[in-house]
Formats: sequence, C-alpha cells, structure tokens
Amino acid sequence: MPDHITLRVTRYRPEEDTEPGIQEYEVPLREEWAVLDGLNHVKDHLDATLSYRWSCRMGICGSCGMTVNGEPKLSCAAFLADYAPGPVRVEPLANFPVIRDLVVEIGDFMSKLAKVKPWIIEEPQAGRGDEAGGDREVGRGGLVGGDTDEHLQTPAEMDEYHQFSMCINCMLCYAACPVYGLDPQFIGPAAIALAQRYNLDSRDHGAAERLDVLSQHDGIWGCTFVGECTRACPKDVDPAGAIQRYKLTAATESLKAFLLPRGAK
Repeated sequence: MPDHITLRVTRYRPEEDTEPGIQEYEVPLREEWAVLDGLNHVKDHLDATLSYRWSCRMGICGSCGMTVNGEPKLSCAAFLADYAPGPVRVEPLANFPVIRDLVVEIGDFMSKLAKVKPWIIEEPQAGRGDEAGGDREVGRGGLVGGDTDEHLQTPAEMDEYHQFSMCINCMLCYAACPVYGLDPQFIGPAAIALAQRYNLDSRDHGAAERLDVLSQHDGIWGCTFVGECTRACPKDVDPAGAIQRYKLTAATESLKAFLLPRGAK
C-alpha cells in the first residue's frame, strides 16, 4: 500500500469563485485514517482555508456527511485505505445548496423535520386547556412536561420504533434521494422515518396530526420507492420501508373515512 493518497476536494469560496472547482492534496495513507482525518490533515498542515463540518468523529453526530467518490458517506466512517490507491473525490452532499467548499445549507432539511412534530404528543385530557395537553415532549426519565406520571416502555414496545430512532439526521438519505433532487418540496425520507418513530411509540397520540402533513402530494406519495435512502443510511434505518408502511396506513385511513359514517372508527 502506498504511503500517500490524493484527495480531490471541491472548493467554492463565494467571495471569489463563480462556480465550484477542484483542488488536489496529498495526504498520508494510514490504515486507521478516515477521509475526515485526511481533511483534518489538509486543514492543519496544508491549507487552513478549507471549510467543512465535523464534530464527534464517531458516527454519532451526523455532521460530517459528504460525497465520497460519488456516494453519500459519513467522512469519519469512510476509510482512505478502502479507496487506495486513489485518488479520492470529496464533494459536498448532493441536493443541497453549497455555502462554502464542503459546507451545505441545512435549513430546508431542519424545517422539514419540524413539520412532522418529532416529539411525543400527549393524549388530550378532558377538562384541561389546550396549553396543558397536546404537543408536549416527553423528557428524560419518561416524564411528560411537569407531570409526575411515568410513561414506561416494555422491551416489546421499544422494539416497535427502535430502528427508526437510530436516525442521526446526517442527511445522507436526502443526498441519495432522486425525488428530493428533482422536487425540493418533497418532505424527504428522514422526516418520514422520524414520524414513524413517534407513531409507533405507545405513548404518542399525534399520528393523525402527522398523517395530515404526510398524506399530502409532497409527503409520502411523492416517493417512487427507489430505495437509495435505505442503502445510504449509515445506521441501518430503513426510510424506504417506513414510507411504504406509511402509504398503507394512509390508504387504510382514507378508505375508512370514505366507507364509515362520520365519527365512526
């Protein structure tokens, strides 16, 4: 194995560039080094102007997502040795506006997550005002708001939503999704998987509210089930499966609303 490898890094400095370009850097090729280590070497020793995001270096925070040799990856989990002898192309995530170099704008992604109300919605209680019920998050220890009632979960109940709770909001599924690339109004795979995480939680009572959002044209029905989102996920979440499951739920609820008298269940 050679002792160095070439990184071909996308550079874009809006104050001086009209479009992105490519810059090459030679970095040490060490068995334990990930692409992120190579970028950190560039930043520390070769070019301090290079811009990118990272935090934990452990595949937990989701902030170091980039396109590595054409695929969306966590740069802390993509090892340089796997791309030897190189070169390795490092580009910003696809389908997002680029702010600078490898840094993308995430505002649209964050707003889409908020639309699905990714928190436990308490069951409304008779005789209590709206401010006391409805959208209230379950905090640590299983307590709801300021109440003292515990909402414990059995292992079987946790198994229902555990897979979808593993999402780290890295946005790789959005970068891989051809639908989001063509239609930015599509709410996207991570938001739908996150909605499913709470819908499957036995403590939550917000499924109907989320369905009102996700049953729209730019919700679940925009997905054409390519499946790239699931393949790209570094945490083995299955957004494509969540979307198909949600489609069945939406179709069932629509049929019930059509066939059953108003107010019936």
